[in-house]
Amino acid sequence: MNIQQQFNLIGNENGYWFVSANGRLWLPNGEVPVGCADEFGFTNKLAQPIGEWNGQTAWLICDEMKNAMSSVRSLLDRTDQSLFNLAGRAVQLSEFYRSHKYCGYCGHEMYISSTEWCCLCDHCKERYYPQISPSIIVAIRHNNKILLAKHVRHNQDNLYTVLAGFTEIGETMETAVEREVFEESKIKIKNIRYVGSQPWPFPNSLMMAYLADYDSGEIVVDKNELIEANWYHYTELPKIPEYGTIARRLIEDTIILCREYDEYGND
Repeated sequence: MNIQQQFNLIGNENGYWFVSANGRLWLPNGEVPVGCADEFGFTNKLAQPIGEWNGQTAWLICDEMKNAMSSVRSLLDRTDQSLFNLAGRAVQLSEFYRSHKYCGYCGHEMYISSTEWCCLCDHCKERYYPQISPSIIVAIRHNNKILLAKHVRHNQDNLYTVLAGFTEIGETMETAVEREVFEESKIKIKNIRYVGSQPWPFPNSLMMAYLADYDSGEIVVDKNELIEANWYHYTELPKIPEYGTIARRLIEDTIILCREYDEYGND
């Protein structure tokens, strides 16, 4: 895309306004505001175009508003995925610019590139890009059941979801799937199939989603990661992630496979 530098608004610019600071986004009335810069008091604010939505410019302003600063997560189940992704870009870029004002090599002040998402040092010519952490997420089926786990971080919400984790240096995504599943549950899997991906700005992941089938082993959970994990019949599921998440999509896809197993009796 055509990357543009930050500049001071004159007040007549129109579009969607992504105002972000400290990992949060300004969401008055729970929505990304749209309209003219002047009506929001943004005249002379430093802003940067970061994309388009519904034919209008998406603007990033790195600033803290007095109220209605919220988590991007609140947009998940009631926003088009493309708008959620733009919101995630805004939050991640805002944090990237905040944490990369000075060069980590020579300490000199940096500036934002006008051709790509990066910060440049004019002194030592080093360049820095926003951190993106590749992660895997996988739904595992065993006949007409799906493996769901309650993660340590989800204990208060009583939420059960599929297994996930970060890739490590020098491994493929498929190897990461096998490793993470075995580390967290001690089972082995087969028939790993790629499904899709989702940018996940909490804080900077790119989730690669997979389906897999159970191969062997008994569940033994890693207590550092999971409270519990069990096989659940597709008609008797506990509380699962909301719509809009790739975890929910994987669970829905696995439910279809479980129904097919019940209907045709084939694995």
